[in-house]
This record gives sequence, C-alpha cells and structure tokens, in this order.
Amino acid sequence: MANAKELSGAGLRGQIAGKTALSTVGKTGSGLTYRGYDVKDLAAHCEFEEVAHLILKGELPNEAELAAYKKRLKAMRNLPQALKEVLERIPASAHPMDVMRTGCSMLGNLETEQSFAQQQDATDRLLAIFPGLINYWYNFSHKGQRIEVETAADSIAEQFLWTLHGEKPTQLHTDVMNSSLILYAEHEFNASTFTARVCASTLSDMHSCITGAIGSLRGPLHGGANEAAMELIEKMDNPDDAETKLMGMLERKEKIMGFGHAIYAESDPRNAVIKEWSEKLGKANGNTSLYDISVRCEAVMWREKKLFCNADFFHASAYNYMGIPTKLFTPIFVCSRLTGWAAHVMEQRADNRIIRPSAEYTGVEPRSVTPLSSR
Repeated sequence: MANAKELSGAGLRGQIAGKTALSTVGKTGSGLTYRGYDVKDLAAHCEFEEVAHLILKGELPNEAELAAYKKRLKAMRNLPQALKEVLERIPASAHPMDVMRTGCSMLGNLETEQSFAQQQDATDRLLAIFPGLINYWYNFSHKGQRIEVETAADSIAEQFLWTLHGEKPTQLHTDVMNSSLILYAEHEFNASTFTARVCASTLSDMHSCITGAIGSLRGPLHGGANEAAMELIEKMDNPDDAETKLMGMLERKEKIMGFGHAIYAESDPRNAVIKEWSEKLGKANGNTSLYDISVRCEAVMWREKKLFCNADFFHASAYNYMGIPTKLFTPIFVCSRLTGWAAHVMEQRADNRIIRPSAEYTGVEPRSVTPLSSR
C-alpha cells in the first residue's frame, strides 16, 4: 500500500477515486468503451448525437428517438442577445478556452438550472449552443462578422463547421468531425471530469460544474495537445526534416506533445481512427504533406522512446485539413466532452457524497505567536 506522500507525488495516478458506469479506459481489450461499446465501433457506425444519447441516457437511441433528439437540439441553437453582447466584448487576443468558460458561465446566469430535474435540459442546451457560441466569438472578433447560428445543419458536427466557415461543409468533413466528437466524448476520471464531479458533489449547478471542467481542460497538461502538435508539425518541411528536428528535440530533452498517455500502455485506441481520417483528408485535399510528416513523427517517437501517438496527434493534421484555426482545436474538445462531463455530474448527483480527501501536512511544527513588538 502506497503511503500518502507517494500518492501525492504521483498526482493520485492509478488510485481508485470513485465508481462510474459510463466508460472504461485501458481496462478492456479494446482500450476504451462507452457504456460497454467499443469507441471504434461507435465511431464507425454512429452519429455523435447517438453517442451523446448513449452517454447521457444510458442506451443508444432507435431511429425515432434519434430523430426526436436531433430535432430537440436543433431547436436550442439560438444565442441569447445578452450572451452575444458578452461574446462581442471579449477581445480576439483572448484564449478561446476562456471564451468557452465565460460563455458557459454567462449562460448559467441567463438560464440558471433551478433544480436537478432540469439537468438534462441544461445539458442539451449547452450541447446545442457550444458550436455556435465559440464560432460567433471567433467570427466577430477576428473577422468583424455577426454570424447566424441557427443554421440548417443536420448535426452538431455539421453545425460546428457551418458556423465556422459560413457554409454547408462537405460530407467528408462532416463525417470526420462527427467521428472526432465521438472519440473525445468521454474518458473516465481525467482531470476535467474529476473537477466536474468534485463540483457536483457540493450540489452545485450544472453550469458551474461544466465551467469548472472547462477551466481544468484549459491547462496545457490536459487539453491543448492537439494545438501543440499542430505547432510542431507545421514547422517541419517534409518527413526527413521532421525526423531531424524530432531527434534534435529528443537530444535536448524537450517535451513533445501528443505522445504517450497516463493510462494506456501501448497504444491509444482513438489514434487509429483519426489517423485514417487524416490520410483521407490529405488525399482529398491533394496534399498529404502534414499526414506524411505526422506518420514519420509517429515512427520516430516509437523507435526512439517507445511512445505512441495519443488521440490528439493526428487530430492536428485532420483539423488543419478542414480549415479549422489551431486556436479552436481545444474548444472542439469541449463541444464533445461536455457529454461525458454532464453524465458524470448526473451520476455523482444520483449517489452523492461530498468529495473531500485528506492531505498530508508537510509544513512547520506547531508554534506559538510571537507578539508583534518582539518579531
């Protein structure tokens, strides 16, 4: 049994901190399941809305249930005027994750969850509004355009791309985004999810829980690896140049983002899925350079360090091929992981006890206060 100091030093890695029926990470042959379904199977056969329904409500929907759920989400895309005004005041220099955090918090002021009976409504509203929210800010702050967020998009995947670019996306791009949202939807007790559960254990409202989770995801050790991966590969001219630069970084012991994982030992099951999509996008664009560079990086890191690509690495090239600005990569994660966060909040509420661990004190021994005149 590890002592308290050892657990603290390890950041509680590997310690059981609660129970969940939502997902397994690294505990099965597939590596990742949502409510018993292999994530690769879900990504191959489902729409993101189906997976959101599964995570939030327990089962995959039938055709009628899916149609009703998508219709419901489409009807909830509008941005309140007060929220638009707040978004327009946030400068272009702001971190997009701060925009997501502020937008979620503001919506909580405008549409406060009054009781836990409203938790599904609050979640669906956030799920419907997040793509338009971040893209409204991006288009206004970067292009001076007030976009229309109530589009004819059939899905959340299509809605994100449509509100970003101002036009209906291709089917290929929609399919890739749909798969990406599924891959990022849920991942057990990661830092942001645990933040949401801690907040939920105090019986706080849904918007506060999700805002807290966004704050945790903003940190570079949790979210942002796909952005860092893009910043890395865009500096490489070709696969040979990529190998030379990576070897230099390894020699200098620089941190290389997008490789390895806290839980997975040999591979990230999500990587194979998005890697395949990245290759398809490169071919469709008539330029596979970013994909080829990424493949060489993958080979070098495995050869030199036995480190594998996690879900984020090939997401960088895939998003870039779809014309998505690098700074918006992590907000896409939010649009997806909201489902997992909210489901964990609901699960915590259903069988709650406040999460309040103890700490090992490492400060000075007990002492008396010296009078001010004698200090």
